[in-house]
Amino acid sequence: MKKFNTRELVFLALLVSLNIVLTRIASIRISIGGIEGIRIGFGAFPIILGGIMFGPTAGGIVGTLGDIVGYFINPMGPYMPHFTFTAALIGIIPPIILKPIKTLIPSFWQLVIAIGIGQLVSSVILVPYFIQLLFHLSMKVTLPPRIITQIIQVPLYALFTRIILDKLHLALKFKAN
Repeated sequence: MKKFNTRELVFLALLVSLNIVLTRIASIRISIGGIEGIRIGFGAFPIILGGIMFGPTAGGIVGTLGDIVGYFINPMGPYMPHFTFTAALIGIIPPIILKPIKTLIPSFWQLVIAIGIGQLVSSVILVPYFIQLLFHLSMKVTLPPRIITQIIQVPLYALFTRIILDKLHLALKFKAN
C-alpha cells in the first residue's frame, strides 16, 4: 500500500471535507417514491480528483470516508454500505483506466473517457440497481435522469480536473499518478 506524506494527507482530508459539503449540503435532491432517487451536484468531483491525483487507493479512501463521515454528520436515511462501495468506486475506476497513459497530465478526452466509465459503472448502473434492490424502486424510473445528469456532469468533471491538474502542476511541480 502506498504511504502518503503529510501534504498528501492534508490534501486528501480537504477533498473528503469538500465531498461532504458538496454532497450533503450543496446539491439538489429529487425524491422519487419517497426516497432520494436523484442527486444533482458536484459531490463526486473531489473523489474523482483525489483518485486521479494520488491513485486509486486515495480515491477509494476519499469516497469511503466522505460517505461514512457524511452519513454521521448529516444522515439521509439508514446507513447503506452499498452506496459507500459505489462512492469508493467513483475514486478507484478513473485512475485505473488512466494508469496505462504515460503523459504527465491526461488530456481532456482521456479524462472524459476515464471519468465517464467510472460514472457509468457507479452512478448509472450500480446506484439505480442498489436503489431497486433495497427500496424496490424500478430502474426504469431512476435510470433515465441519471444518464442525462452524467452526460452533463462528466465533461464538467473532466474540464475541472484538467484545469486543476494544470494549475497544480505549475504551482507545486505536481505529478498526477
